[in-house]
Amino acid sequence: MKIPPASDKYSSCLASQPRWMPSIAVIFSLWFVVAISCSDDHARERVTLYVSADEHVASQVIDRFEEKTGIEVLVVGDTELKKTSGLFDRIRRESAKPKADVFWNSEAFMTESLAAEGLLDAHHSAITEVWPEEHRHPDHLWHGFAGRARALVYNQSDLSAADVPAHWTDLADDEYAGKIVMADPRFGTTGGHLAVMQQLFDGVEQGGYRRFIEGLAANQVQMLPSGNAGVVDAVLRGEASLGLTDTDDVWAVLENGGEVGWTLPGHGYDENGRPYGPLIIPNTVALIRDGPHPQQAAMLADFLLSPEVEQLLAASASRNIPLGMEAAVENGISVVNPLDVDYAAAAAARSAAVQIAVERLGDS
Repeated sequence: MKIPPASDKYSSCLASQPRWMPSIAVIFSLWFVVAISCSDDHARERVTLYVSADEHVASQVIDRFEEKTGIEVLVVGDTELKKTSGLFDRIRRESAKPKADVFWNSEAFMTESLAAEGLLDAHHSAITEVWPEEHRHPDHLWHGFAGRARALVYNQSDLSAADVPAHWTDLADDEYAGKIVMADPRFGTTGGHLAVMQQLFDGVEQGGYRRFIEGLAANQVQMLPSGNAGVVDAVLRGEASLGLTDTDDVWAVLENGGEVGWTLPGHGYDENGRPYGPLIIPNTVALIRDGPHPQQAAMLADFLLSPEVEQLLAASASRNIPLGMEAAVENGISVVNPLDVDYAAAAAARSAAVQIAVERLGDS
């Protein structure tokens, strides 16, 4: 979608008028028409949104915002294959002269990386000041909402519920050899999930994450270029028995009549034997540093964090999990014992964690 260039529209309108010398009355009439026309055009409020959420999810939210505020939202999306990473790179390239005002990211790890690079502005409002600390940046550089959980989908013809791993670490067991698929971790949520695993597994035992990846390689885990949705489709078609994916992609298949089973595995146990629970990955909203429309950007950010939007996304085909306190209570949707995530540490570890996985699993 074309993003309008920054310009003085009033000046450009006047500059386009013909160079002739009419009467004073004609000059006044012409000035009045041009001024009103240019003023109306200039007064139209706009905000540019970069969004990696699925179009069918984002469009209804954007339409609602435009209806409520009269602010036009110029949308730039990304492809399914390059979810988030394409927009992440674009924001970095444009940092000297930003074109985007708001980044609605379908995960948190790359948003955290933008925060660490100083490419985001803090957002303080009545909503953000009471936002749950576990779902925001400590300096309010991003805020998480409407989460998805990392899920293990399975083919019910191959496995019963009792045969499905209870923890992600169980995927390295011999009994699952040749049965597992996952998305390419260089894109989307899979890379962030691996980064979280590295933090956890290495924290319990030195080299624990690398041994886990070696176990997956020994089990010939296949990396698919088609994203998390492709993982669910492969399991549905019987090309694999198990797949690492997100809950929204599972719900999409179930809504279309597909029959697959799914579960939310834990992440093993800490050094004291306490269980690590499932991983919830929130959507995040962030203001781009020096974005061209800061007031409209703040309004859009607050709208995305509103109970209305969390409820809208919870009722959508993606069935996102509300993370704001009010919305969560009203919808009654929750995940038992969700994992407490250090997003800054995970974002810093993401590149190395992904590289280890790609090097080993790319050859499996």
